[in-house]
Amino acid sequence: MKMTEKQLRIFAWAFLTPILLLPMLPGFAAQLPQKFILAVHQVETGGRLGALAGDNGRSLGPLQISRKYWEDSGVAGKYHNVTNFAYAVKVMTGYMRKHAASALASGDLEKLARVHNGGPKAHRKDSTLGYWRRVQAAMKR
Repeated sequence: MKMTEKQLRIFAWAFLTPILLLPMLPGFAAQLPQKFILAVHQVETGGRLGALAGDNGRSLGPLQISRKYWEDSGVAGKYHNVTNFAYAVKVMTGYMRKHAASALASGDLEKLARVHNGGPKAHRKDSTLGYWRRVQAAMKR
């Protein structure tokens, strides 16, 4: 079946327009910058890898991810997988896409660090400022 030029234009508009607009959605294709990930890793565990427990056993792995954070991220797998650095980065990215999509899209590293440290509204808490300063200093090294 051959499509007329008009049918082809309609098909292209209906099919391609949503695909072309997807990257414009906040946080859709945005990724965490490597320098940020490595700085968080340095602050959380001194750059160590493996099944590192922290926060009195409430956090696990190189990025110190809690079970609630992992569940919230929406990333498939098992909680213990956060001990794998690459998986932990996927979890962090999923969490940020859910709770800090605009910061992820705009590159607001302060908000991302503070949300990672204290939860979805932690960027408003004074208690996360010190954490942000440590991440910021680690990015400069």
